[in-house]
Amino acid sequence: MQTVVLAAGEGTRMRPLTAAQPKPMLPVAGKPLLEHTLDRAVEAGADRLIVVVGYESDRVQDHFGSHHGGVDLEYAVQEQQRGTADAVSAAAPLLDDEAFVVLNGDALYDPASLETLYSNGPAVGSYRVDNPSAYGVLQLADDDDTRITGVVEKPATPESNLINTGAYVFPAAAQELLGVETSERGELELTDVLEAVCNQFSVTAVPFDRWLDVGRPWELLAANEWLLESLSTRLDGEVHDGADLSGPVVVEEGATVKSGVCIEGPVYVDSGATVGPNAYVRGSTYLGPGAKVGNAVEVKNSILMAEATVGHLSYVGDSVLGQRVNFGAGTKVANLRHDGEAVRLTVKGERVSTGRRKLGVIVGDDAKTGINTSLNAGVVLGTGMTTQPGEVLTHDRWE
Repeated sequence: MQTVVLAAGEGTRMRPLTAAQPKPMLPVAGKPLLEHTLDRAVEAGADRLIVVVGYESDRVQDHFGSHHGGVDLEYAVQEQQRGTADAVSAAAPLLDDEAFVVLNGDALYDPASLETLYSNGPAVGSYRVDNPSAYGVLQLADDDDTRITGVVEKPATPESNLINTGAYVFPAAAQELLGVETSERGELELTDVLEAVCNQFSVTAVPFDRWLDVGRPWELLAANEWLLESLSTRLDGEVHDGADLSGPVVVEEGATVKSGVCIEGPVYVDSGATVGPNAYVRGSTYLGPGAKVGNAVEVKNSILMAEATVGHLSYVGDSVLGQRVNFGAGTKVANLRHDGEAVRLTVKGERVSTGRRKLGVIVGDDAKTGINTSLNAGVVLGTGMTTQPGEVLTHDRWE
């Protein structure tokens, strides 16, 4: 089935990690988020892919080219980000006069549920959450607990905890509904298209066993944790005899694990990365291309993007380090509040709860720390920011 994948947004809630790359291209478990979504779409039955791009669009097109998983891949450009329906409108000239699927390029869907969605159109993916007021809540028909009649965006008093996952199978006629009136937010929304489709067709709510909207930095860690659950050991790179590897570990060709290193999987070491000597890497950790974990360093449950370096005598836990970040010797990351409360993080200028008991730091591209820097739990270090030797950073540094 022809499938439109939305990947045009800037991802402002993911800042500073998206300062120079679109959110769907952020890496988890060895691939960009978008690539994991495309993989699952092809597995579910997509026979044609149309990716809607916008912000930093060249990065997407250069990475994927014109095919993915044996399926033709085309691009549509959303010139201005005016909403999800507007994004699909950009792809409409490429669509055949048939039913079509719409997926978010920065969301993860469990494969079995996604396959069910593909075979049950018109349909929308549904999921039950503890905080439905933060999402679009699906309205069910009184006489049928699988048929929906509409969706209410972020209601103060939700009727249920069944929410919209942003995965749709629309009939061909929905292409004529993409120019619906703007929402209260001044955007063209797919939820309004869904409402219009519900007025003309029977729309099924397909329950998802698992789903994750990756919109904020700690959700990138959650995505990495999920995807590394299915990791199988593969050692194509150089692993010295004195290294101790346990659990599922991937060491890509061109990567090096030196003597004295202890790795407790699931851990993914990408091409060109080096670990050790005498380092400890554990938890759901992804070391990107060219990343370096040096002598006497411990990295736990973290993402180090391309060419990020934690040189020696440092600790990094439950953190995301952007491209070319360089931690000076003795840099220590705190990842736990003394009061036991969930760690808070700044998102679009506001401190919000992450819901995570353990969370370290989020560090933008090209940031550097001086030796013996201490970074408190929930600190954000912006793109290109630095710290002084011996500095204790308890608040964000964006400029």
